[in-house]
Amino acid sequence: MYTYQPRGVCSREIHIDLDGDTIKHVDFVGGCDGNLKAISKLIEGKNIDEVACVLEGNTCGRRSTSCADQLVQGLRAARAAE
Repeated sequence: MYTYQPRGVCSREIHIDLDGDTIKHVDFVGGCDGNLKAISKLIEGKNIDEVACVLEGNTCGRRSTSCADQLVQGLRAARAAE
């Protein structure tokens, strides 16, 4: 399991399990619990690049990023660490 420390958002950690380029499981620590659980369920079994096309660049309020955008950064970091 890879742990990513997001920046500029409410979530404090993202735990990521991959199988190659496929997302096995994601857990967020902190943030909007219901929304982040839903995102985790929706992306399970999907390809990292497929998820990145949808979520990268999403913002939250006036912030230049979001938990979804930070997830993409975490997925890429986890893939690079394998």
